[in-house]
Amino acid sequence: MKILMVGNGGREHALLWKLRQDAPTAMFYATRPNPGMEPLAESVDVAPTDVDGLATWAEGNQITLTVVGPEIPLACGIGDAFRQRGLPLFGPSSSASRIESSKAFAKDLMEKLEVPTAAYRTFTKWPDAEAFISETGGPLVVKASGLAGGKGAIVCPTTEEALEAAREILKEERFGNAGSEIVIEEFMEGEELSVFGITDGRHVVLLLPSQDHKRVGEGDTGPNTGGMGAYAPVPSIRPGLMREVRETIFLPILDGMEAAATPFRGLLYAGLMLTAQGARVVEFNCRFGDPEAQVVIPMMDSSLLGLMVTVARGGSIADGECHWREGAALNTVLASEGYPGDYETGREIKIPAELEHRDDLLLFHAGTRREDGRLVTAGGRVLSVVGLGKDLEEARGRSLEGADAIGFEGKLFRKDIGWRALTALENQEA
Repeated sequence: MKILMVGNGGREHALLWKLRQDAPTAMFYATRPNPGMEPLAESVDVAPTDVDGLATWAEGNQITLTVVGPEIPLACGIGDAFRQRGLPLFGPSSSASRIESSKAFAKDLMEKLEVPTAAYRTFTKWPDAEAFISETGGPLVVKASGLAGGKGAIVCPTTEEALEAAREILKEERFGNAGSEIVIEEFMEGEELSVFGITDGRHVVLLLPSQDHKRVGEGDTGPNTGGMGAYAPVPSIRPGLMREVRETIFLPILDGMEAAATPFRGLLYAGLMLTAQGARVVEFNCRFGDPEAQVVIPMMDSSLLGLMVTVARGGSIADGECHWREGAALNTVLASEGYPGDYETGREIKIPAELEHRDDLLLFHAGTRREDGRLVTAGGRVLSVVGLGKDLEEARGRSLEGADAIGFEGKLFRKDIGWRALTALENQEA
């Protein structure tokens, strides 16, 4: 078996790590892999966004399965290009990927299918958005409709902040073309939950729920980022919630997309808010979340590859299921100082050798590169430090131990990942 991994971040490193466990005798390839991925796969010097180039390379090298990590290649049509050549690929078509690449499309779809989500309006002109915000008042959430690297959603407690956010996106083009249309929606109160579903277009296997931490600062303060950490499982989930999520969110969306001749096959991610009225959708993604993948995947005790191959070949996963290990996983993201704004790269990273060989700690590279024989920073989010333990508290301790031990100038990380769950558990014990 020959497997190609498209993408080279922390999510792709975690996926590659798991697939090698599932198929230890397979041959693995990756598009311009980061230093953490290099020992696991042969490098393919083709950009992840070069759809035609990758299709030609995969065809020529008789690739058995291609797994796409990032959203941009999917939005660019890599799924369509591969399937036109009869090449099995795990990931949706470009039209189905609109569920992430256009928040306006996703919101309209949810409204039509009566999938629970926040009330919203969409705008392409600043005066219209200004009038709506002034009349409605805060708190509101202002979102760039297009792909903005996980930074396009701005929570605005006041009317003035909502006006500023809409102005920056629409008039000042803060997110470029991704912000040519914006979604303004009501602010939802509650805890966030991330749920991944592997789907063949009709049936879905839900994976272990996790909770992401989007804000850069401790206590969930500061601007949104691509994610500063995550943990799984989530102890606060009430009985029956996952059945509700499947029946009121995932299955209606899959049925609706199939009816619209844009069936979704691959990984459907639902970012949810657990409100007093029940689970409501914050957003959909067309791929694994990052950093949630780095805690969900290590908890898998069954084959991820088997499900992926079946979906990629157009088969049914009606009888598919996943098994999970006991315990918990918690991920602390090490970021560059200044992230999610401007930051410097090229700073040397020191990783103690003993961290690389522990069974209770995993290091997934994100923004790293080799420079003159040194490992240096190459992005806003640099490393994912995943602690594994018998419970969330033990996993958190191991993750923070690893985060403290790794060194680079300007290292930024949150020390409170999992704080909501841990506080709730402490209150229960008291």
